[in-house]
This record gives sequence, C-alpha cells and structure tokens, in this order.
Amino acid sequence: MPVRKGRTLPKHRPPTHPGEMLVEEFLKPMDVTQTAFALRLGVSFPRLNEIIRRKRSVTPDTALRLERVLGMPAEFWLGLQQDWDLWHAMRSDAAEEIKKLKPMGRAG
Repeated sequence: MPVRKGRTLPKHRPPTHPGEMLVEEFLKPMDVTQTAFALRLGVSFPRLNEIIRRKRSVTPDTALRLERVLGMPAEFWLGLQQDWDLWHAMRSDAAEEIKKLKPMGRAG
C-alpha cells in the first residue's frame, strides 16, 4: 500500500472507521448514550447513529463538532474518514479501471 501524508493504510483489514473510534474510545468509556451524545453535539440521533454504523461519513461540520465536544482535532476525525474511504476505493470495482489509466508526463 502506498504511504500517504505520513500514514500507511493497513493491508489486510480496513482502517478504523471514525464511528468505531467514537464508540470504543469515547462513548463506552464515558458511559454516554448515543442519544445523549447526539444532543451534546447538536445533531440528530439518526445522523450520529448512521456514523456509528458506518452508513454515513464524518463531514467537516461533524468533525468540528466532535473537536469542540471531545477535544480531538477535526483533522483527526477527517483523517480517519479519509483513510476509510481511500482503503475502500482502492478495493472497489473502479480500482481496476483506474489502474488502466495512463499517467500524464510532467510539464516543463
């Protein structure tokens, strides 16, 4: 796997989804329900629940809310989401098509 911005994507398993990180490292240890946390974030329960169930991506808006409430930088949450998305894109049906594309030469 290629290294991207100092991070290496795992080879044999998907990276940690931000929803999993949120539940395992924050909500469970803090004994906070999804309902209570959604209220604290100022988002709907379905929005939070879909992130936790890996059905929705963490957006910049959500990342900023998580930063404010939990103290973890928005870039952390967006980085987790980016790693998740990239890992899956690299294994998608389109990945084989993308590999066939011809790189352009450098100008200059």
